[in-house]
Amino acid sequence: MDIDVRGPRFGAAVTTVVLAAVLVTASAWLLAWQTLAFALGAAGGVGRSPYGWLFRTAVRPRLGPPTEFEPPEPPRFAQAVGLLFASLGLVGYTLGPEWLGLTATGVALAAAFLNAVFGYCLGCEAFLLLRRVTVRAE
Repeated sequence: MDIDVRGPRFGAAVTTVVLAAVLVTASAWLLAWQTLAFALGAAGGVGRSPYGWLFRTAVRPRLGPPTEFEPPEPPRFAQAVGLLFASLGLVGYTLGPEWLGLTATGVALAAAFLNAVFGYCLGCEAFLLLRRVTVRAE
């Protein structure tokens, strides 16, 4: 079943704020929260993430009905990519080196920002590219 495209964009906006705060504060705890949010989104889909729940319960009821939908698989893959970078960042912030934490968090922030502001999901595009490559390989 396709999902409302506004949900993942809302999640990306919240993620952008959280990851920017991580870079400003170097808070491993805050990055751990974001890593958990990515893990829940990757495991159960974006609707199962905390930001998906917030969108569904607090934001979507105040909006008009959705006019655009997308398949859930690309955003779910994007959550898994975010989980990878957030996990690397968490390792960097907790065990070192610090540049790993800064770099991985910065990459995740850039991807979230692109989705939140421009509606361009890097993880979704990577999913579609991988799917095309694997279909051609078969």
